Amino acid sequence: MKRTLPALVGAVVAAGLAFAGSASLAEPAANQPPPHPNSLGADWRLQQDEARQGVRERRLMPLAAVIEQLRARVPGRQLDAGLEYQGERPIYRVRWMTRDGRRIDYLIDAVTGAILSGN
Repeated sequence: MKRTLPALVGAVVAAGLAFAGSASLAEPAANQPPPHPNSLGADWRLQQDEARQGVRERRLMPLAAVIEQLRARVPGRQLDAGLEYQGERPIYRVRWMTRDGRRIDYLIDAVTGAILSGN
């Protein structure tokens, strides 16, 4: 049976999505608490859900406000962003590209919006 390229690509994408969906259902090892998702890592969907819930509950600052704060401080654009933790403290990690091409990784307190580091 001869397949066209679009049909083959569609089959590969469908198989990848099916695998990704089944992988996200894996449970943590017994007697271990589930880890906080690693910022910008494989669990980015869980990060987004957690961040949205935190903003709805007014526990976390909206990421859009954090991005605007960075844009006012250092002209450029966001490359990526995610939620992670330092101990129990929620932190936004924002990867930023300045207008002159430098990449800066900012750590920002997700509760207060305070910039903790940027290098």
